[in-house]
Amino acid sequence: MAAWSSRKLLRDVLLKKAASNQPPGVRCFSSAPQSAPKIGYYSKKGRLLTGATIGLLIAGGAYVSTVDEATFCGWLFSATKLVNPFFALLDPEFAHNLGVSAAARGWVPREKRPDPSILGLEVWGRKFSNPVGLAAGFDKNAEAVDGLLALGFGFVEVGSVTPVPQDGNPKPRIFKLRKEGAVINRCGFNSEGIVAVAKRLGAQHVKHGGKAGPGILGVNLGKNKTSEDAAADYVQGVHTLSQYADYLVINVSSPNTPGLRMLQGRKQLKDLVKKVQAARDEMQWGEEGPPPLLVKIAPDLSKEDLEDIAAVALALHLDGLIISNTTISRPDPVSRNPLASETGGLSGKPLFNLSTNILKEMYILTRGRIPLIGCGGISSGEDAYKKIRAGATLVQLYTAFAYGGPALIPQIKAELASCLERDGFKSIVDAIGADCR
Repeated sequence: MAAWSSRKLLRDVLLKKAASNQPPGVRCFSSAPQSAPKIGYYSKKGRLLTGATIGLLIAGGAYVSTVDEATFCGWLFSATKLVNPFFALLDPEFAHNLGVSAAARGWVPREKRPDPSILGLEVWGRKFSNPVGLAAGFDKNAEAVDGLLALGFGFVEVGSVTPVPQDGNPKPRIFKLRKEGAVINRCGFNSEGIVAVAKRLGAQHVKHGGKAGPGILGVNLGKNKTSEDAAADYVQGVHTLSQYADYLVINVSSPNTPGLRMLQGRKQLKDLVKKVQAARDEMQWGEEGPPPLLVKIAPDLSKEDLEDIAAVALALHLDGLIISNTTISRPDPVSRNPLASETGGLSGKPLFNLSTNILKEMYILTRGRIPLIGCGGISSGEDAYKKIRAGATLVQLYTAFAYGGPALIPQIKAELASCLERDGFKSIVDAIGADCR
């Protein structure tokens, strides 16, 4: 009887939500405090309420037999918006960890609806059902790969992973600027290390019979803060984790590890990429060959810097670039926020124009020969579409997902498909670089 009552309660909540006239999208609660209070500030009651709400949503699985699967799936994704206000009350890093734990335990909806066929494409010989991925930084230690892929992402990137475990920078180190839809972080590659990550991915490899799971997985590699040999750190990551990856990323652009961005210089980058490529190619690979190797760059680069990176990428036949990481600049309206003085990288909506301009410039410099992943400030399907027209083959989210939750993923995919159809494109591939022609 109690189970029936809880199911009825969830059904009533879901039906009421589905009938609401509110438009879909990211919900930001500007009434929440702009600073990041300590975790102890939040009441135990609030956390219990959050857990109870999540549990209530999970219980809705019992109703899958009473409605068609697509409708029920849509309800579940929409219902996750109910949890957003509770997450907004939590310390940013605690909320982040709670989100990862929920995905790791399967306490998130699973996307059962097929992606629009117009979004499908093939990159590096791998088929993507859609181009919308989750950027590195969310699941740093590969704890929730299955759950995150099940949300409907076209691919998920874990990391950055360092060779040796490290705690990262002191807390607090994540600051949410809700009004601006932005985040400043100075985490500093907090990582459990390649051994722990390899163990998790290895278990998933056995479970799914190939790679780390049923979807496309990227592994983002970082260096330890105290390491004096960056190349050796990345090589170690390749040797340990590449067997589980559909693609690898050399992260040389985080602003929170001293000296890391210096590796973006022409000579330094060329030497680094050569060593990492050699380490990858000396391993034994099957018919598929080794995983593609990408480099993630910063948005705070001069035209000369971009020209140097493009020259290295073309000369060494790099498989791709991710554009971009967070920025150390504070563009308007962030500059007027009291939190703007916090040290760290800025992500979210204010980064969109800067990162998209860098993306377009790099597409032109590489003459469209290298797949680019557009990352930075995407919070809608229209944003994703602009990245693709600027030269992105794939796109990644992070900050908007942190604010909007699972409901944002199907929304962005649907909006992106509508943008393509509106402008007469038959396939997403036809739109890549459209603004550069």
